[in-house]
Amino acid sequence: MDLGIAGKWAIVCAGSRGLGRGCAEALAEEGVSLVLNARSPGPLEEAAAAIRARGVEVRTVACDITTDAGRAAVVAACPEPDILITNAGGPPPGMWSDWGRAEWQAAIEANMLTPILLMTALLPGMCERGWGRVVNITSQSVRAPIPQLGLSNAARAGLTGFVAGTARQVAARGVIINNLLPGIHATDRADALDRPLAEREGITLEEARARRAATIPAGRYGTAGEFGRVCAFLCSQHVGFIVGQNILIDGGATNLTL
Repeated sequence: MDLGIAGKWAIVCAGSRGLGRGCAEALAEEGVSLVLNARSPGPLEEAAAAIRARGVEVRTVACDITTDAGRAAVVAACPEPDILITNAGGPPPGMWSDWGRAEWQAAIEANMLTPILLMTALLPGMCERGWGRVVNITSQSVRAPIPQLGLSNAARAGLTGFVAGTARQVAARGVIINNLLPGIHATDRADALDRPLAEREGITLEEARARRAATIPAGRYGTAGEFGRVCAFLCSQHVGFIVGQNILIDGGATNLTL
């Protein structure tokens, strides 16, 4: 299927590895040029070089997207993007009693306010031009809270509420906003969640992964590549009637009827 987005420009946040990298690669396969953001210059430039080999232009902005300065630098590198992919690392797991004001502020800044402020900066131009796509990478915990991920549950739920209203205000202008809700994928984030189990149970990381995979109906972790291709479809010309949705991509792990 031709997604109809060749020649467009996308900002991809946290795009040097993991799910962000998967999204960047899938968009590049469709002929989309990229502004790629990540914190670490080395991995960022390595990712950019690999993606440029696909024949698209890639600009890099090494910065912390959760800061005002970082967001300003990314927007300056591409002030009129057609596509925005918001993404930031999730906060650490723990117990409700572990978190004070500083931990809550960091989670809200990264996983709620950063995507909201990026949309606030870029949606007016998309609306004026009559076309735009925004995909926010959130979490399966938005649909079914994960107890040890309370910081993520709360911050991403706030973002989801913002998108629910905003997506319906801009859809008539040709701007489509949706959220992608990943379950466990084979990324560094999965390792960070599996490692405490391995240490607590005295097992290897591979055994911890196998235990978690056994709880997923698909019987495995997802891949960044398949996640990225779903993201690319949500950026396509074919999704003009999919507005403000929260799309699970979790191998069936979230046990819901509706």
